[in-house]
Amino acid sequence: MELLQPKPTPPKKRPGRLVRLLAFLATLVLMAGAVALVANRDKLNLDGVRRWFNYRSLERSDSGQAESFSYDGGSASSFATLDDGLLVCSTASIRLYSGSGTLYVDQPVSMEHPVIHSTEHSAVVYDAGGRDLFVFSGKEQVFSLSLKEDESLLSARLNPDGSSLVVAAQESGYKGAVTVYGSDFQPIMRIKLSSRFVSDAVLSPDGTAVALVTLGVEGSAFASTLELYQLSRREEDISPDSTCSLGNDVPLDLTWKSDGIWVLGQSSFTLVSPGGEKKGSYDYSGQYLKGFSLDGDGYAVLLLGKYRAGSAADLVVLDRTGQVKASASLHDQVFSLSAAGNYIAVLSAGRLDLYTPDLTLYRSLETTQGARRVIQRPDGSTMLMNADTAHLYVPN
Repeated sequence: MELLQPKPTPPKKRPGRLVRLLAFLATLVLMAGAVALVANRDKLNLDGVRRWFNYRSLERSDSGQAESFSYDGGSASSFATLDDGLLVCSTASIRLYSGSGTLYVDQPVSMEHPVIHSTEHSAVVYDAGGRDLFVFSGKEQVFSLSLKEDESLLSARLNPDGSSLVVAAQESGYKGAVTVYGSDFQPIMRIKLSSRFVSDAVLSPDGTAVALVTLGVEGSAFASTLELYQLSRREEDISPDSTCSLGNDVPLDLTWKSDGIWVLGQSSFTLVSPGGEKKGSYDYSGQYLKGFSLDGDGYAVLLLGKYRAGSAADLVVLDRTGQVKASASLHDQVFSLSAAGNYIAVLSAGRLDLYTPDLTLYRSLETTQGARRVIQRPDGSTMLMNADTAHLYVPN
């Protein structure tokens, strides 16, 4: 029987010269791209790529300004960005516009002091000291609340993903009442205090805890306290899980980030851990707080002046421990200040400056069309508003 002999394996063909040349050129292109990316990393960042994709179909001038669109409400309105649009709330109406000016929502209201708290995709609008509250998500209203005649709203905030809502209010028989609503906007927890006033409340990012700012008297001195409650507790248990004294400072704003609660007061900035320990603080007593933003990615921005009047002020950036990360002296009057992501927007007379958190100048816009308000977006784009028009600035 004849044995079959295995066929010899044919020798592998070496790539042709053309293939080797193309591979060599491709390698050179990749290396050149990597070198260019490193050399221009301040210009060619991921946000720049995001802006290119998000706004590539938007007509813009050479400076990066999109076409202006008219809005109703006036520059004294409350503003917020919602997705790619602009939410405008005046005493008479709530309107939601697209980035190009298309009107999505036009809702008449009657408010004396409209306030907006927004996340990337949701926003809550309420009448501070009044009774009405509205929640918007996407391009529509998803929830509304009207308190009883003897009740009034103090604050309302959504957690970062918009899945939970906390409302602080004054109710008859109590010095403060806080209600937490779940994703279906049904109440899941109520805290009613008889011995301490509540001025504000904020939810943890994961929606499992709530922090209250309470005001009272210790001895004969005014004192404010941050009180933390787990939502898994029983409603009849009104004692907080932990507390942190804020001294005699008056809290003006607060936010809960991944590392804890940031509390901004009239004279100090305080960071409190989720367990109630004070992690850091920055004292600016003796200076006037002319502007601020707690919306930056891992930093807070303060505009501090030695005098209440006048244009001279210091722009101060604080890190997660309350230490000064960067500071710069400004000599032009600042109309509006806003921060988001890795960008800080400073709007002055006829000029918009965008800074990174180390206060390196990122971009400047010389033509602001008389804007008096600015909202910075996380991707580096900026919305500017004057008395009756708004326009988007997208850095090139």
